Amino acid sequence: MELFAVNSQTCNRDGLCAAVCPLGIIDWSPGAAPTPAVGAEAACIRCGHCVAVCPTDSLSHRDMAVESCPPVRPEWRLSPEQGEHFLRARRSVRVYRDKPVERDVLAQLIDVARYAPSGINSQGARWLVLGDRGELRRLAGLVIDWMRWMQSNMPEVAQALHLDRTLESWNGGRDVILRGAPAVIVAHAEKDNRMAPTTCTIALTYLELAATSMGLGTCWAGYFNAAANAYPPMLEALGLPEGHQCYGAMMVGYPKFAYHRLPTRKPPEILWRMG
Repeated sequence: MELFAVNSQTCNRDGLCAAVCPLGIIDWSPGAAPTPAVGAEAACIRCGHCVAVCPTDSLSHRDMAVESCPPVRPEWRLSPEQGEHFLRARRSVRVYRDKPVERDVLAQLIDVARYAPSGINSQGARWLVLGDRGELRRLAGLVIDWMRWMQSNMPEVAQALHLDRTLESWNGGRDVILRGAPAVIVAHAEKDNRMAPTTCTIALTYLELAATSMGLGTCWAGYFNAAANAYPPMLEALGLPEGHQCYGAMMVGYPKFAYHRLPTRKPPEILWRMG
């Protein structure tokens, strides 16, 4: 099979697949069926736009059969009001129920997150799921060790980050690092991949929003991520693949409390340059 196959009996020859192809590797002229352009094999990023846009299901990519791509359900699309409500109702959860998150639920979250956009569809994010209470407590302790190191070796930075308050809370028995979350999901990738920071950040954002729809709460583990990238004992404890770096970590758990209002935010600052 070539890069893609077209059903000549059902193709309406509208050229939509050629119009949406981000690499311009589909040849088409009015009245003709689309064909792969010269060099299409090497240039194709397997984004699936050509399969997704065809209104007659006539195009099937060699690596993405049309039968494997579920149809869009228009009746499931959020209205603008529903979309705004969903996004505004999301909260960063820092108080969790004493209940583990099932492994299949965490796997479902990551399965959704893999559909996040990435540079040239590189899909470079990799995942580490931490759900052992003892290990999470030990890792939180390593973050605290990093903070103490910062106080001794980089006091000005430590003061700017208010690490003294965090350490005081920790010493008082409060887990202000992982907030008692039953699971932490780490997004990592090759540290030499220039697209990795953005790829992992967007993927974790997808994961965070998907978690909300599944009745879960999340919070970005900023201190955890900072220590993972600045404190060798923490990086060693994570045991990431050789050459990989942590690009973000997310606490995940079932919220202990419900929220009943949509808090306000400061107005956006916009510089308009319109034609």
